[in-house]
Amino acid sequence: MDTIKTFQELGVSEEILRALEKKGVGLPTKVQQEAIPPLLQWKDVIAKAPTGTGKTFAFGIPMIEHIDPSGNDLQALILAPTRELALQIGDELVGLLAFYKDIRVTVVYGGTSMQGQIKALQKHPHIVVATPGRLMDHYNRKNLRLDKIKTVILDEADRMLDMGFFDDVTKILNKIKNRVNLGLFSATISQEVMTVSWMYQRDEVEITVAPTEESKPDIDQYSITVGRLEKEDATLRILRSGALERVIVFCNTKAMCQRLSDDLKRAGLQAECLHGDIKQSVRERTMTAFRKGNLPILIATDVASRGIDVDDVDGVINYDVPDENEYYIHRIGRTGRARKKGISFTLIGSFPEKAKLDEIAKFSDFHITPMIFDEYGCLVPAPEEERHMPRRKF
Repeated sequence: MDTIKTFQELGVSEEILRALEKKGVGLPTKVQQEAIPPLLQWKDVIAKAPTGTGKTFAFGIPMIEHIDPSGNDLQALILAPTRELALQIGDELVGLLAFYKDIRVTVVYGGTSMQGQIKALQKHPHIVVATPGRLMDHYNRKNLRLDKIKTVILDEADRMLDMGFFDDVTKILNKIKNRVNLGLFSATISQEVMTVSWMYQRDEVEITVAPTEESKPDIDQYSITVGRLEKEDATLRILRSGALERVIVFCNTKAMCQRLSDDLKRAGLQAECLHGDIKQSVRERTMTAFRKGNLPILIATDVASRGIDVDDVDGVINYDVPDENEYYIHRIGRTGRARKKGISFTLIGSFPEKAKLDEIAKFSDFHITPMIFDEYGCLVPAPEEERHMPRRKF
């Protein structure tokens, strides 16, 4: 595989090459080099690759190459865990279709009206990108047929199955009787992903792309040890420093997310939150404002943040240390994108949180520098003897 240098050598069409050139895409990434040839040959693929390595093009290009635009059948399906990611994939596919005039793509997702999606499905798309629950809704209402689908892709398969979509996904796969190949793309290969692979894939091509120095985002990572009740004050200090124009703050729970958002607003900052209990229309407005740069501070839970694709996030604040190692990687990966330098701060308020962050650093091979606020309220490296937890204040 190391000898492959160009998309042309991977066997893609002239139309795709022109679309890639228009988008300014040069050489294929490792996951694209390894996934495109077997998918073009209709083989099953299970790929483990970090976020930001070009997975959408890795499955999108061969999917488009296989479409027969002369028919009206739905021929390919991509399942994604969140509305945000589904829309992002849809946009990427439309970009790849710049020089194809007859291939139609539709995105369907929950939390919004069915009517517009029904009208789009009545135009007979060749490719549908969907969240599992809404796809089942449309199928049960006979708004689409699954019997002519040849290719199925599960993107972010680990997160989708972790979020409770296992039953929906298996029901969907069971209904696609004429499927030729199945691609599973994931940052981690969880037990659920392995189960789906075992049940539905045959002679699958396994692809593993390890994080490289080149693919790792350029992010300065810091931890700040504060008293348990001082996290909000520390967050305000960072946000008011003026160093970060666009920030995502991550909390572990919906309740904490909402509370912090309300408190920051009361403190005079422009902030909004994103979590599962917020209406879809409000989430959509919030994300649009954040993408356009009209909202400087976004507070989110891990599930709600999936699919946030904004290239110029200046920094990330982990208000809570995440529960999973992979969550930390996904969180800080929101910054340091598009070859820009990023910064992340993780607030530590207890011994368990410090132990968890130490474990994350070891697991991910990250260097996280301990910091403290000095007497002037500026962040400085913590002295060696102070790199431990403070006694609990009562």
